[in-house]
Amino acid sequence: MGLLRLPAAQGVRRGGLALIAAALTLLAGCATAPVPGLAPGSAAGDAGGAFVERSVRIGGADRRYQVFVPAARFRHGRVPVVMFLHGTGERGSDGDKPTRVGLGPYLRAHADDFPAVVVFPQAPDDSDWKDTAADIAFAALDATMREFHGDPDRTYLTGLSMGGYGTWELALMQPHRFAALVPVCGALTAPRDERDLYVTPLRGESDPAAALARRLKHVPVWIFHGAKDDLVPPREDRLTHAAFQTVGGDVRYTEFPDANHNSWDPAYSGTPDLWPWLFAQKRR
Repeated sequence: MGLLRLPAAQGVRRGGLALIAAALTLLAGCATAPVPGLAPGSAAGDAGGAFVERSVRIGGADRRYQVFVPAARFRHGRVPVVMFLHGTGERGSDGDKPTRVGLGPYLRAHADDFPAVVVFPQAPDDSDWKDTAADIAFAALDATMREFHGDPDRTYLTGLSMGGYGTWELALMQPHRFAALVPVCGALTAPRDERDLYVTPLRGESDPAAALARRLKHVPVWIFHGAKDDLVPPREDRLTHAAFQTVGGDVRYTEFPDANHNSWDPAYSGTPDLWPWLFAQKRR
């Protein structure tokens, strides 16, 4: 049987269509999958990042949390993931308050160029980042990693005040989970009038800072604190910094001389070196 020969023009047309179809297939394979809660083609989904609401079921209850999803151009391949732990004032069940203080306002101001997914779990009322709240945080992080193709080697943990304590708490619970830690105005033992606020794995240690540094010396750390902080004084963060240096840890410490307890705004918004440093870290 002879070969079927097409007229020249028809062959060109069919060849061109085949090339176009192949190109479209290739583009479809490279396209970013749509994210539920982000309108396809919207400025929030494409030109800039946006917050979406999610929930996990812990202890028989649905626990709401927020996820910042970066602009589509950053959502190719494995994406870096930051988990942010809020302070006492943002506890509850609404899922939104954790985005209103600390890292959330910075993301809203830089929604078009922040290159990472950020998950905002919420601790229930009258709790801190232990027990149920820790379960919520890790479940939210796990779900976020699955849905948004998070990079397990570029997963970071930060938090402020109660969340600064929580940064140490969760890092000690899963010491090989995070590529870097950024605790802000936290500590290790209970501050004045907050007897229940402490880092559980360090209770009973004669030198909590030294014990912490020994257990986490393999994780890069950047600590922030205000020199005038009268709620959580900077003394323990100074000792923690020195302890990490003693064991040869990769540690940085920034103390803002004019800041009181709010050292999160100068840390997240006023320290431009923080983000390049953070995203350069990979799990060891």
